[in-house]
Amino acid sequence: MSTQKEKKQKIIQELAERLSRCSIAIAVDFRGVTAREMMQLRRQLADEGVEYRVVKNTLARFAAAKAGVQHLVTLLNGPVAMALCYDDAVKLAKILREYIQSSGSVLQIKGGILGGKLLNAEEVIALATLPPREILLARLLGQLQAPLQTLHNVLAAPLRSFVGVLNARIRQLEAG
Repeated sequence: MSTQKEKKQKIIQELAERLSRCSIAIAVDFRGVTAREMMQLRRQLADEGVEYRVVKNTLARFAAAKAGVQHLVTLLNGPVAMALCYDDAVKLAKILREYIQSSGSVLQIKGGILGGKLLNAEEVIALATLPPREILLARLLGQLQAPLQTLHNVLAAPLRSFVGVLNARIRQLEAG
């Protein structure tokens, strides 16, 4: 009996460590998903460096409390699997959304945890519609450069005007 308890403690400890380390955790309801679909999804997620685990809700509740993400407990009812991503949070949401749309799967996103904040299913789907990180960074850089470019143009305008006046005077003197 103590070996069973030790196994459960190990699962709780391992899941708590992973929950505290991941950038996003998304809970999905896998009721009605065939074993074949589940294998296909697991393979697709593994190829992207995402971990997909089915854990008993009781153990997941203990792990969530231990990891300091108690909000996750509200998503743990019924058969729930956890998808954990350790790098780009948007990537996981996109993968799940695209998988559900392309395969016509009955898999349902229940919600998730991002940066300690609880996300509902709609927020996770909205996260999936964000542009890639590179595009967001490029937009941010453009927004940061815009005021500097405007300042440069304003400061350079009198100098350009002065050079234009000088060139006009030189042409005038040369002509006559």
